[in-house]
Amino acid sequence: MATNLAIDPELLNRALAVGGEKTKKATVNKALREFIARREQRELLDLFGKLDWDAGFDYKAERTRQ
Repeated sequence: MATNLAIDPELLNRALAVGGEKTKKATVNKALREFIARREQRELLDLFGKLDWDAGFDYKAERTRQ
């Protein structure tokens, strides 16, 4: 999908230098993938402390359950 964006040239040049990609397109795609991954990780971190924990659960016994 073709999209025209007004991207700050200084930011793009820094991203090209830091990211190691050869093209602007590859740099923007990599940045978007990393952005999405970080946001998804943050959602997982938000779950800490909200899930019930059963201290008596024997996970090793569950491995042999049939």
